[in-house]
Order: sequence, then structure tokens, then C-alpha cells
Amino acid sequence: MTEVLPLAGFVAGITAARRADELGALLVRKGAEVRYGPAIRIVPLADDTELRAATARLLDSPVDVVVATTGIGFRGWVEAAEGWGLGDALLRRLSAASLLARGPKATGALRSAGLAEDYSPASESNAELLTHLLESGVEGRRVAVQLHGEPLPYFVDALRSAGAEVIEIPVYRWVGPADPAPLDRLLDAVLDGGVDALPFTSAPAVASTLAMARRTGRFPALVDALTTRVVVACVGPITAGPLAALGVPTVQPQRSRIGALARTVAEALANGSPRLYAAEHVLELRGNGALMDGEWREIAPAPMALLRALARNPGHVMSRRELSAALPSGGEEHAVETAIGRLRTSLGGAGVVQTVVKRGYRLAVPDR
Repeated sequence: MTEVLPLAGFVAGITAARRADELGALLVRKGAEVRYGPAIRIVPLADDTELRAATARLLDSPVDVVVATTGIGFRGWVEAAEGWGLGDALLRRLSAASLLARGPKATGALRSAGLAEDYSPASESNAELLTHLLESGVEGRRVAVQLHGEPLPYFVDALRSAGAEVIEIPVYRWVGPADPAPLDRLLDAVLDGGVDALPFTSAPAVASTLAMARRTGRFPALVDALTTRVVVACVGPITAGPLAALGVPTVQPQRSRIGALARTVAEALANGSPRLYAAEHVLELRGNGALMDGEWREIAPAPMALLRALARNPGHVMSRRELSAALPSGGEEHAVETAIGRLRTSLGGAGVVQTVVKRGYRLAVPDR
């Protein structure tokens, strides 16, 4: 028997811009099909007057603390400064400051620039970084905070409230996708039941996805899908914030890593897959098919929709009218009969789906 990968039959949608290929490859390796619909793109600010002005302000006088939140952002800042002829001056200024790094990638960027971090939180979270700063005392101190694609108002406001002068360093920013069509198609697939999981790697990607749904009149339907049947995974609590505000449940890895996010998606999909014992067969439902006694059976969308409907109440008889409502595009009773026939063929005619004369259909589960 051919080995079935843990995510075979499932479809994941990826909205990330940076590292989308890496996340997609991890999921494909586990057997998933991946659909890409970038919700954002990164606009580097190497030539942006805002970044140059912030850098000039930092160089005006000594800075006490510098917070590096991302490796790619910190490297981009140094490279931009070198392009302006300010690279050496920036590194001299930074070397005289207390350097804080949010995680190992920011730490690596500091060290690559010949600098050494004074503190990096074990949790790799901004919250722990902020707590450390406030407990260290920031009143009257100049603190530079390298932003990571979006403002950090709670972080910056807390420092200012504690008496710090804060210099925000906007190294890059997120904007909507250059071509919204892939995201539009991904949203359609989610609403049509063709996507089983949506992993998010940033809060801007979440916000952009929700914004497109609002603009196109699909917001209520999207929130319903994310709440009821799609596994929504977020790399961390900040990313999950916009979804939590809507009551959308999310799963999150213990560590904010792409690999850990992929494992979390796999575990959530596996744990949420219905498993049934029907007609002396073990049946496990997946996104676009089922495992029967460990063997993969691909099932077309209409028959799969009926199998899911029958599996929600194993053994319960569903009428043709009830089942017609479960078909992706609705249909008459004869459409149900056709889909049931195709379902039986896909399952190998194993007697899993029983006909109950004049009443409808049921799964052949043992009587309780």
C-alpha cells in the first residue's frame, strides 16, 4: 500500500508575501495542495524620505537604546544608510547604545553588522521586550525602535508614557498586492469550500485579506467560513489580533516560527478530520477525499459535500431534499442521486452509503 502523507487531500491557502514559498514547501512536503493569494507586498524604504529623516534624527545626538525587531528590517536599514553615505556613522552610533533584539534573526543581523546584543527575550515577543525596557527604566532616555512593516503603537506609546523619547525607524512597510486577482481567487475557493486551512504570518496579511472581503461584499461569508470550517493558523498573537476581534478561533504554534506554524496546521487538520467506522471499514474524511482503511480515495466536490453532510450525523437518514441543500450549487433530487452514485464509485462500492427506501440515505455505521 502506498504511503499516504499526513496532509494528503487537504488544501491550504497562503496569503504571505515574504517566505510564502518556504511555508508552501513545508506544507506540500506533508502532502497538502497549496494555493497562493498574496494579500500584501513589502515596499522597502531605502529611498524613502521618512526613513532617511528618522536616521538623521538618530544621528543628531547619542541614543541610549536601539530595538531591532526583525533581521531583514535591520539589514535593510544599514544597507540604506550605506547608500546615503551614512553607514559608518550609523554603526558607530549603534555600537555606543544598548542593543535589544526581538529574536535570533534580529540578533544575527546585529552580529553580522559587527554589533552585539545586550538582551534578547526567550519568548521572542515584543511584549517581553517591552517589559524588560520598562523595568530597566526609560525615563529621559532616547530609544530607537526599528518597526517591522507596521506601526507598533502600544509599544511606542508605553515607552513615551514612561518618559522616553522614541525614534521610530520605518524600514519597510506593507501595502496591498500589486495584482489582487490571486487573492480574489483564493477567497472564492475559501467560500466554495475548496480551502481547508489558512495560515497567516503577519497581521497586515490578515487585515488585507479581510479588507478585500469587505470591498467585494464577501466579509460576512468569509468570517462564517473561518469560524466554522476552515483551520485558521497564526504565527503568533499579534498576527491573530484582527481575527480574535471578530471572534474567529485560531491555532498558534508555541514558537513563532514558519516550521512550527506548518506543524500546527498539520496537527489541527489531522485532529479535525472526522473518523468513522462504516460497513466494516475505517473512513477518515479529508479536504477533497477520504482515507478508507488507510487507502486514499479522491472524491469530487459534489459527492464529497454529501459525504460530509452524512458524516455530521452518522447513521441518521437524510432525505434527498436535505442532501440537495448540501450540494455546492444546490440542485434537484436527481442531482443528489447522481452524486450518491459517484460517491459510491469513489469509495469502491463498499456499501458505506446505504439507501433507505422512500426515506433517503445514511452511512452504514453500527447501531449504538
